[in-house]
Amino acid sequence: MWGLPKRIMEHAGALPEATPLCPGALLHLGNRAAIDQALSRLARSDKLMRICQGVYMRPIETRFGIRAPNVGKAITALAALWGETIVPCGGSAANRLGLTNQNPVRMVYLTSGPSRWLHFGGHAVELRHAPRWQLAAPHRKAGDIIRALAWLGPDEVEYGLDAVVPELSAVELDELAAARAVMPNWIAEPVSARLSYG
Repeated sequence: MWGLPKRIMEHAGALPEATPLCPGALLHLGNRAAIDQALSRLARSDKLMRICQGVYMRPIETRFGIRAPNVGKAITALAALWGETIVPCGGSAANRLGLTNQNPVRMVYLTSGPSRWLHFGGHAVELRHAPRWQLAAPHRKAGDIIRALAWLGPDEVEYGLDAVVPELSAVELDELAAARAVMPNWIAEPVSARLSYG
């Protein structure tokens, strides 16, 4: 019975870090029931990590021991696998933009898909369903600004814009202007005013 788990591990070992392993993509190695059983066994023995239902990843061996795959790489791979937009939450964006010194207590990402939890060894990552406007301009500074402003709230929008707009390139200003169509009015109006005289 250890033949199939061994073949799964050989297959996993040839893949880049944070590549999702799903039962349906392993059917060339055996039948579905046997693959499900082998994946469960490999997860119980810590040879694989069960990230969420139906998704496994290979832990990474380093000279310091075993670690979970890189969360950023894993999120990118899962977004592609599921066809979702997944971006860091507003608190993380605000921290990156220098609008807060607070580091989020736990890792939270916003997603166009359903809310769920991912498990990377000893720590969990929350995927939180978000409205379309909070997912605008994914992986662009304009998108980070939108998410940071959403996190700051209506009373802090002017402060946030005063801090970040002077630092933006012409391309970034154009991207922020283009995203106004999806912003709620309490963000779009101050952005429009700031861009018109900024």
